[in-house]
Amino acid sequence: MDVSRQQAATGDDAAGGAERGPRARTRRLMLETAIRLMQAGVTPSVSEVAEAAEVSRATAYRYFPSQAALVKAVVDEGLGPILTWRSNSADAERRVADLFDTAMPRIDAFEATFKAALKLSLDQWARRQAGTLGGEPAFTRGHRIDLLQEAIAPLKGRLPPPEFKRLAQALSLIFGVEVLIVLKDIWGLDSAGTMSVAQWAAGALVRAAIAESAEEPGQRS
Repeated sequence: MDVSRQQAATGDDAAGGAERGPRARTRRLMLETAIRLMQAGVTPSVSEVAEAAEVSRATAYRYFPSQAALVKAVVDEGLGPILTWRSNSADAERRVADLFDTAMPRIDAFEATFKAALKLSLDQWARRQAGTLGGEPAFTRGHRIDLLQEAIAPLKGRLPPPEFKRLAQALSLIFGVEVLIVLKDIWGLDSAGTMSVAQWAAGALVRAAIAESAEEPGQRS
């Protein structure tokens, strides 16, 4: 997809800083090849990316020593500006809405990539349960925790720590590629409808947490 190549190049410039030369070009080639494959719904191995990019396997593994490292790099490219999101607003509900406005269109654009990454995560979980994962590095996920806690940061002193954590956990259920799976794949919503439902749910959760915190201690359940 054109969007993946254009946005990947932009993201790599930001991530790579001043790095230039053959090493940077080779890494970019591999990363763009992996993005193209993942946008097509494939969760490629390092060897498969090397073959598609016409790079030797030895060279490929110097840049990405495992499939988990490769997929993480592609996911970070897909996330792009989401990873550096910040807000100056002191209003938690507004901050959450702004995060969703920033993140959800990007997640929608890279839907196939994030689903391919989710597939790897689920596959590793299944092999770990079966005792067949061995020493393969784990593909870790968790950007949403920091992002959502940053979004509701104005409530940190307003909500007791357990309630602050619970709100972040509740918001995490409607933030990320999983919400696309539920609302697009199961409910058949389009991108605009998915965004509308996710924003409504996020706002409702924040308002509910604030209202609950305003109740008298004796009235809380």
